[in-house]
Amino acid sequence: MNQIQAGTLYICGTPIGNLEDMTFRAVRVLREATVIAAEDTRHTRKLLTHFDIHTPLVSYHEHNKASIGPMLVERLLAGETIAVVSDAGMPGISDPGADLAALSIAAGITVVPIPGASAALCALVASGLDTRTFSFIGFPPKTAKKRRELFLKLVEHEHTLIFYESPHHLKATLAELAQVLGQRQAVVGRELTKKFEQFVRGDFASLQDHFAKNDPRGECTIIVAGQTDNVAGTVKEQNLPSPVEAVAELITGGMNKKDAIRKVASERGLSKRDVYNAVLDM
Repeated sequence: MNQIQAGTLYICGTPIGNLEDMTFRAVRVLREATVIAAEDTRHTRKLLTHFDIHTPLVSYHEHNKASIGPMLVERLLAGETIAVVSDAGMPGISDPGADLAALSIAAGITVVPIPGASAALCALVASGLDTRTFSFIGFPPKTAKKRRELFLKLVEHEHTLIFYESPHHLKATLAELAQVLGQRQAVVGRELTKKFEQFVRGDFASLQDHFAKNDPRGECTIIVAGQTDNVAGTVKEQNLPSPVEAVAELITGGMNKKDAIRKVASERGLSKRDVYNAVLDM
């Protein structure tokens, strides 16, 4: 059996839901490490308790990475072994584990990946869409302007696209993707590896219809087919404002919010509820 090496950073994958996806190697590394850098120490403590692991924890997350990251690098340089974990899945994917890896590499420290589950790849391989070439986008920006700018850049992208999204923003994001990218095949995977795992497959219109009738729960992964000859982004061609921007323009022109939402939803073929939620989000 290989032993962990002093002065090494281990990027340690953890389950995204089902604890049976924890690997033997990950359990061993977490037990033998000097310290575990965790995104949420309370969440990770539950995982460690389940596997009878008693390694000390240190909090390392987006809001303290600037101060804690260099401290962890100093401990690595002093010969300690550190395992970094996220709340779920592989560290470095939409979390600050990537920053710690970069700092460690810059300092000449060995970085070793310990493979584990990934929501993006789980959803992709079960989507039924093209897996040969794909792009991981992660969580879309929070502001309407930046989100729209990102989606417009993806209109001509031929690779399959992978997004993460919270259940509270899923319907609004699906509506915006449909508006900007045009009607495409897409899949929403939710509660991956858990008891109520679900894949909803179809085009944007059918997905919008499904979630208009069934409120999404749990973290979601959206898989979107890339641009093809018969898939075009209508918004880019027409330079239309986003639904939120269109509602704002109508309100500025004197229309009340309720009527503005109804008008935009009707013109864009969207549900009034989705437009309303998009306005609330902004």
